[in-house]
Formats: sequence, structure tokens, C-alpha cells
Amino acid sequence: MKKFNIRKVLDGLSSVSSSSSSQPGNRDNDIQETLQSEHFQLCKTVRHGFPYQPSAMAFDPVQKILAIGTQNGSLRLFGRPGVECYCQHDNGAAVIQLQFLINEGALVSALADDSIHLWNLRQKRPAILHSLKFNRERITFCHLPFQSKWFYVGTERGNIHIVNVESFTLSGYVIMWNKAIELSSKAHPGPVVHISDNPIDEGKLLIGFESGTVVLWDLKSKKADYRYTYDEAIHSVAWHHEGKQFICSHSDGSLTIWNVRSPAKSAQIITPHGKQPKDGKKPEPCKPILKVEYKTTRAGDPFMVLSGGLSYDTVGRRPCLTVMHGKSTAVLEMDYPIVDFLTLCETPYPNDVQEPYAVVVLLEKDLVVIDLAQNGYPIFENPYPLSIHESPVTCCEYFADCPVDLIPALYSVGSRQKRQGYSKKEWPISGGNWGLGSQSYPEIIITGHADGSVKFWDASAMMLQVLYKLKTAKVFDKSRNKDDKPNTDIVDEDPFAIQILSWCPESRMLCVAGVSAHVIIYKFSKQEGATEVVQLLEVRLQYELNDVESPEGDQVPSLPTPGATSSSQPPAPQSQPSTSSSSSDGIRDNVPCLKVRSTPLKQSAGYQVELVIQLVWVSGEPPQQITSLGVNSSCGLVVFGNSNGLAIVDYLQKTVLLNRGIIELYGSNDPYQRQPRSPRKTRQPSGAGLCDINEGSTTSEDRCKSPTSGSTSPCNSDDDQKVPNFLERVKTKSRMFSKTIVYDLAKMSRKLSLPTELKPDLDKGLRHRHSHLFKKHFSNVDVQKAKVQKEEMPRTRSSPNFNIRDNSFSRSRSSSVTSIDKESQEAITSFQFCETFTRKTDSAAAPSLWVGTTLGTVLVFVLNLPPAGEQRLLQPVIVLPSGTLIRLKGAILRMSFLDSTGALYPPACEPWREPNAPNDKDEKDRLRKRRPVSVSPSASQEISENQYAVICSEKQAKVIALPSQNCIYKHNITETSFVLRADMVQMNNSICLACFCANGHIMTLSLPSLRPLLDVNYLPLTDMRIARTFCFTNNGQALYLVSPTEMQRITYSQDMCENLQEMLGELFTPVETPEAPNRGFFKGLFGGGAQSLDREELFGESVAGKASRSLAQHIPGPGGIEGMKGAASGVVGDLARARIALDERGQKLGELDERTAAMMASAESFSKHAHDMMLKCKDKKWYQF
Repeated sequence: MKKFNIRKVLDGLSSVSSSSSSQPGNRDNDIQETLQSEHFQLCKTVRHGFPYQPSAMAFDPVQKILAIGTQNGSLRLFGRPGVECYCQHDNGAAVIQLQFLINEGALVSALADDSIHLWNLRQKRPAILHSLKFNRERITFCHLPFQSKWFYVGTERGNIHIVNVESFTLSGYVIMWNKAIELSSKAHPGPVVHISDNPIDEGKLLIGFESGTVVLWDLKSKKADYRYTYDEAIHSVAWHHEGKQFICSHSDGSLTIWNVRSPAKSAQIITPHGKQPKDGKKPEPCKPILKVEYKTTRAGDPFMVLSGGLSYDTVGRRPCLTVMHGKSTAVLEMDYPIVDFLTLCETPYPNDVQEPYAVVVLLEKDLVVIDLAQNGYPIFENPYPLSIHESPVTCCEYFADCPVDLIPALYSVGSRQKRQGYSKKEWPISGGNWGLGSQSYPEIIITGHADGSVKFWDASAMMLQVLYKLKTAKVFDKSRNKDDKPNTDIVDEDPFAIQILSWCPESRMLCVAGVSAHVIIYKFSKQEGATEVVQLLEVRLQYELNDVESPEGDQVPSLPTPGATSSSQPPAPQSQPSTSSSSSDGIRDNVPCLKVRSTPLKQSAGYQVELVIQLVWVSGEPPQQITSLGVNSSCGLVVFGNSNGLAIVDYLQKTVLLNRGIIELYGSNDPYQRQPRSPRKTRQPSGAGLCDINEGSTTSEDRCKSPTSGSTSPCNSDDDQKVPNFLERVKTKSRMFSKTIVYDLAKMSRKLSLPTELKPDLDKGLRHRHSHLFKKHFSNVDVQKAKVQKEEMPRTRSSPNFNIRDNSFSRSRSSSVTSIDKESQEAITSFQFCETFTRKTDSAAAPSLWVGTTLGTVLVFVLNLPPAGEQRLLQPVIVLPSGTLIRLKGAILRMSFLDSTGALYPPACEPWREPNAPNDKDEKDRLRKRRPVSVSPSASQEISENQYAVICSEKQAKVIALPSQNCIYKHNITETSFVLRADMVQMNNSICLACFCANGHIMTLSLPSLRPLLDVNYLPLTDMRIARTFCFTNNGQALYLVSPTEMQRITYSQDMCENLQEMLGELFTPVETPEAPNRGFFKGLFGGGAQSLDREELFGESVAGKASRSLAQHIPGPGGIEGMKGAASGVVGDLARARIALDERGQKLGELDERTAAMMASAESFSKHAHDMMLKCKDKKWYQF
């Protein structure tokens, strides 16, 4: 029997009631919280990106809408740029074929589970009206004639069934395979691979069977008129518009052209890519031609467009689309395999001259539209955001309500990156209308990719458009020599992959961390520039086992210089020969994972490199991946950490301010009982997202180096003798630890934001170890100042604050997650810069850095900044520990601060100024006093409880009053799962905490009281991609990568859900169907035009009877009711629907008016002719006729 635990009961009660602890004078009652549960509702908004694993495509030539179906049963519909729609079949079966009811606002989809569905596209969110599930036969091909309500369905057995698309019922009329083929034939013809009606005679149906047999079926007489036989399997069939010829594509790479009335032999056999033997023999067989289309023009030769058919000897050649026009043959190579293609024509009528103007090619990972009207067949520039997956997305950030000048600035520099050579015509897919929503604030999405690129996207108004692309790999030398590849277990796949992004929209500073343990800092400039030498800092962030012994005994040793490593170091994999990267015995030391380019770097307008920071190898051990990153433009600092420790870099002075291991962050007040660990192996486990180390790279002497990276360190042995006693104790304690490898799939993989698509073997683990001793460096400061700062450490850390420590602290996990020992592994997980109170005794806020770890600890550092202007570049930034220590259950995910009114207190930031301005202006700007965007609270506010720190871990959230450091609110977010992402967001002029848990729950909590406002079981975590890319932003929005190629945006705001119908675009717009082609006088006189067919008379129940009930099951769809509910919201939507209804009614009345006028004119003409005839014959006798 399970033991009853009263503590958990009390914790649960406290979490539900959001009870406060240690409330100082009811300060919380002064903050009025306006957010309530009714302000929240969760729903999907739009989906961007390329449809994942596409399988079918269709186009409406009148509405000009493109539909794409996928292998997971989803549909994506595209109109003009900015008009997109996503819908999903419930069963998730693959879409095998799509057919538009042209200009009717409807679409029929056929799925691999032998069901067909009718979609209503006349509403903003399409829905299924009817479904029909076949029980006994497999669907292989479908066809819907233009302006017909009878839908042909071919099956694997070779039969053809006919469905009424209005009622979605089967007709009793069936074309059986054994009646279609020759009676003398003994073999089954195979599945139906093609169905189409003769363009000039609707009563004739062309049926193609896989075996190579084609039958022209007479629907009225219910028999085959002609049968055409070829000894190669058929893949597709296409008609000439005059209905006298058709063309077939075959499995041997040949095309056969047949005259309808000559079934005995084909009129012509073409092998487009086959070698023609000189002796007149049959050409060598080629690969199958999977599809062919035959389109005619009024002035010129017809177009034949085909996919496949290449010769078998073209090994390694990319997939091709072949365009044959007259005597010319163009072979267009594609980047990915071709799924399907469609030729776009001027007319929807199959019996009219087609006049093709473009070809839409659906590839496995791209959509290409080719212009047939221009020489060379250029492609159209694709306006859709389909390039999200150009390189796999590894991380993602979402920013709403950005500065208004940011998107124009990014667009301005991004427009210079556009490729040339596109077609000059407008994008041919131009249907639908944009939404009428009032959402106008700027939104930006930033994606990091596996190839090291960073893309900025304009996500405003439910759309997505790429603004600017930054290639971070340009900073590094890409040349590789396989012979010199180091013998390590580190994988070399995607060494430039972006792992973490940190961006300040106001100052436009960008900081990225890559999988090769590198950090790059970028500044934004509208002007081009050139960098002679890329500024580089190398940081030695790692604890060394068996440090070099010095004569002084237990004093802190100096760092070994390159080539002078201790001989007692265990052997490590041999790196390539390099005088600056390897010790005399071959152990790799002080070597970064990537080599920064030494040649001058041209920097285009946009983001330009300011500084590169690299973690280096230490004594044969590679650096650990960076787990957290932060940048603050007001302080001019970048901070990053991993499982070894923490480093703070001044990017203005290009110096390392702080570089210390995790244990040293605690000093002598470490709350954890850390036990010695087992000896570490010397080999780095592969996988886990770690990239390969490039061959040993030599660093140029003229680059900036961290003092902790080599012999240039100012902290020599003489200085280390004067380190305070607590550091010596820490050093002694650290020596007791031996190195180890720690495996933790579920926890650390989500914290490291690894590119799991590229490295799926996450279970190979991540290694955690503590770094070497604390080292500091200050530019233009003597060693004495550094020693003064070190001596202050024991004083400030002698009395850490434990009054808010959670007594019920535990590291419990659900059964699905690997547990972690709380006594060993620890990594830095989050940072937050802010002007706040760092100690209980503080009377004024000061710049500070808050650091969170995986063990739920928050440490606070004070930042003493020099005066602004020239002094900021000359005097050092002093970093001091405050002694404050806060603990929560679970790893720290997010920290933020509220002012005394409950408003979000953002970190101070520097407004953007052009860095490449002229010298005189630049000097003026440099001396100008800094004007932070966010300032400290006014002095008129009470000092006692000026701020609130909101800290969220993967298990709970706490609100801490500052400077008293009392925990006034605490809420246990989850007991059985853990939080993957948490953000403090603004919504409805208030603040809330939004959380996404691994069990799929999305929750919001009020601030500061932490009342639960929303808890929806939305999306169970089935893919690490979702955990890595899920992010919240202001105004109730969030997004995540739902597939490797698609981005899903959602909202948790009730207001946005209510107005969603107005914000979404419309797919269907009233368009008049083009007039049918004129039959001409002679064709009308002698019956040479198109023959109409009364299909209702043939297929109706009164003539054909009812179909067998067991053949298919009709399923009514929810589209009617749900569509009306969805369309019924919003005044603007009502007005738009009324306008559309009036337009349609006016159109119908206009057509009726025209018909009435035509009938009256015809009646008058007949009356006149009759009167003339009467007058002519009035006086004639009978014998005169």
C-alpha cells in the first residue's frame, strides 16, 4: 500500500490556493491583477513553411488556388502571397490525389485508406462536408470532369465507380474491368492508372490500365469502342485538346502517341532521353516517365512536359523535368525528387487551345514554378515562406511588439541579398483575399539553423516573410584535411549549427552560441564594412585533473602554456601537428574546436561580427557545449555557461571579466553534499549534439586572447600565492574529484537545445564536469586590482541567504525521465540582467546578473560599471558576488522582475546607433552619455519592497520580494512532469507566466500571485523538435516547429481567438467562369464540336439503380455546422459574407437577365422571319410551292 504523505497534501493545498509565505506587510494587496481565466483560450492560428512529405497536388485555374496533400493526411492551400490555409484529415492517412471542383469553392481528396472527402473552401477554415469510405476495393485514380457533379473512382481491381459529389452517394453504374478489356484476354489488366473523358465528347471515357492497355469506353452503350495495347506498363495518359490523339508514358522511358480511330498501332513512339541506334533498332530502355502532359498553343508547336525518363547510365544525376517544345528539348534539373507537376493554362476547358504559361513542380522539399513564356524557362521568385527548412532548424525565438523601425531596417539590408535571374512576371498563384484583422504590431521570428545561418522573419498580421539571412559560418575557416583529422569520438556533422540565440531588439545586438562551443557577437549596421582581423577570445572553461604541481604546494597553480602540459596527464587522442595546439607528448591543449579565418572579412550591411569567443580544449579534453547565453547592451556584457562553469565577457573592451567553475560560484557555502565521482574516460562520447573538432587550428598572435587561455595570463604563480584561503579550500576540495561522464538523455538534451534531427542518438549522453579555478582579467588594469577583487569574495559570500530555501527540495522525476543525482551534475541554465536589489541591506538598485543552474539554484552577481563615455572603454567592469542564494525545485528556466505596481521590469538596454558612422560623429556618440531604454524605479517609490523577482523552474515558480528576499508566493507547477519552456509575457496590459510542460499541458499563471489561469492538455511531447523550438511571446502568441519543414503558430488569448476569423484570409472569391470556346459555324453545322452528355440520365438512380451498400459507407462531415459556427463570428466577417452573397446573387441575376434578353431577341427574330414568310407565301397558289 502506498504510504500517505501529509507534506504533499499540504504542498498541494498551498499550490492551489497560491498561499503566500513570509508576506511582509501585505504588500501584495497593493497590486491589482486584471487577468482572469476568461481572458485565455487556446487555439491554432496559422501554419507556415513547406508541407512536410508532400504526396499530391491540384490547381484551380479559375480561382487560382493551389492545394498540396501530404503523407500524414494534411492539406495546405495557397492563394496569393499571405493567403494560406491548413487543414487535416482526422485519420491521418496519406493523400494520394486531389481534385478541385473548379470555381465551385470545393475540393475532393482521395486517401490511401480508400476514402474520399469533399471539402468546403467557401469558409475561412475549410471543413469536410461528406466522406465516402470504400470497403472492398482500393482507390488508385480519380477524375472529375470540368463542370460535372459525377466523380469517377478507379480501383486496384480495375473497376470504375461513379460518385455524385453533391450527395456523395454511389451510382449503380459501374464499369467492370472484364467488360472493358478484350474477351479473349486471359490476364487481368491491372489497377486503373488513368481516367479522363474525351475533350470533345463527354460520352467517351479513356481508361488506362497499368499493364499497358488503354480502353475508350462509350458511356451510353456501356461498351468499349477501341482498345489500345502496348507491351510496357503505363504511368500516365494525356489528351490533345481536339480529342483526336492522346499520349501515354511508359515504364521503359518511352512515349506513345495514338490516333483515337487507329487502335492497332501507335502513330509515333518517342524515347526523349534514349540513345538512338544507327541500325534502326529500338532505343535503349530508360527510367520510367512517371507523368506526361500535352498542351497546345495557338501560334506554335505544342508543349510536352514530362518527369523521369532519364537514361540509366546517368548515375548520380539530379531529378529532371523535361520540356519538349517543337524541336527543342530542355532538361531542367531539380534539387529534390519530383513528387508531381501541373501545367498551368489560360483556359479551364479541356476542348480549347490550352496556351500553357507555367509549370508548377512539387518537389519533396520545395515548390518550383517555371515560366514557359520566356526563353530559358526561368523560375518565378517564390513569395511563400517555404524555405524554413533550407537548413534544418535547430533553435527558434519569437518577438512580438518589436520597435517599429526594426522590420524596415532588416528588410532594407535583406533586400540586397536577393538572387537575380527570376522571371519578371507576377506570381501565377494569386487567388483569395487577405484578412481584415486589426492586428498591427510588429512581430519577428528568428530561426537558427544547422549550417550556422540565422534567419529573421517578419511574422506580422498572420503572415511570414523572410527579412534577412545571416551566415555565421563565414567567420570560420571551412577548409578541412581528412588526413589530419583528430582521432576523437566527436562527430563532425554540422559544426557550425546554432544552439542558442540571444537578441536585444532595442539595441539590435545579436549573440549566437554554436555546437562547437563558440559564441559570436554581432552588431547591426546599415553600411558595409571590412574587418582585417576577426577579434577572438579563447576561454579555458574546464576543470583540470592532475593540475601542474608548483613548489608552493596547495596554492592555485598557473595555467599551463601550450606545449607545456604535465606529463602525468592520461593519454588522449592525438591531434594534428600544431605548434600552438598540442603539447610535447601529443595531448591537445588550448585548441578551439573551429579555426577562425585569418584573412580579411568583408562585412555586408546588416549584422557584422564584433567578437568571436571560443572555448578551448584542456589537457586532451574537448570543451562542453554552451547551455545558456545572455547579452546586455546597456552593460556591454555577454555571459554564457555550460556544465563546467560560467564566463562573463566585456565585448566593448574585448576582455574576459569572469571565468570560473560551478563549484567556485558557491565558494565555501556550497549547499550540496558533493561526493567524489568515478574516474573519467579520456574519450568524448559521440552524439548528444556535439560537433566535430576541426583540425588543430593555430591562433594568430595579433588576436585578442583570454588571459585564461595561455601564457599571456596576468594571473601567474606569484599572484596565485595571495589568493584567499577559501579559494585554497575550494581547490583542495576540487582535487578530490576525479573526472566522469554523465549520461542524462531527457533532462540535459532539452536544456542544451540540441539539433536532434541531425543527431538523434541523444541517449549517448552528455558529459558534465567542473571547471578549473576562478581566473579574471581586466583590460588596462594592473594585477593588484584583480587581487583586491578576489580578496573581497570571502567577505561578500560569508553569509549567504538561505531563508527562502525550499525544505521539500527533491529531484523526483516521472518514470519516463531519467533521474539525476542532485549531488553531482550541475550546469548553468539561465541568465537575467537587471537593475535590482542584490542584498537584503541594499537601499538602491544596481546592475546585477542573476544566474540559474540545473539544481535549482539562483546566484546573484553585482556589476560595478564605470562611467559612460570614454571611461567605459578604459576602466574595468567589476563583477562581485552578492552572497544571495535562492533555491527552487528543478532546473531554473526563466527569471524576470516586476516593479512595485506589478509591471514587467525589463533589463536596461542601449538604443541602437549606427556603428559605422563617420569618425567625428562616432566620437561624439562615444562621449555621449548612455541613455538606457529602461531605467531604474523612481526614488519616490518605497525602498522597502521596490521589486519582485519572478523565478520559474521546471517544477515550480516563486515570487521573491526585494530587497527583503522574502518568498511571498510559491506555486508547484507540476508534480508528474516538468516544464520545458517558461516565459513572462505581456497580455491585455498585464503580465502573466506562460509554461509548456513535457506532458503537453500549456499553462498560464497570474503575476505576482501565481494564480492558475489556463491549463490545457494541448500537445503531448512526441518529438524533441517541439521541446527545442517552443516559445511564448507577448500578446498571447506562441509557436513551435510541428515538423522539420513547418512552423505552427498558436494563441492563448481569448480576444485573438474571437477575432481569428477576421484575421484569416479567404480562399474562395466570386469569379466568373470564362466563356466556353466558340464552336465555329462549320463545326456547329456539321457536328464537329464538343458533344454534351446528360450524365444525370446515365448515372442517376432512376436509370442506373442503387449501388451495393457494402461497397462503400457514407459518412456525413462536420463541415456544415462547424463551418457556419466559425463563419458566424465577427461583424466584419458578416459584412464580407453579405457582400459575397450579394455579389453572387447579382451575378446570377445578371446571367438571368442576359438569358432573358437573348430569348426575347430570339423570339423577335423568329416572329420577324415567320411574318416575312407569311407575306411571301400569301398570294402564291398551291402549285407554285
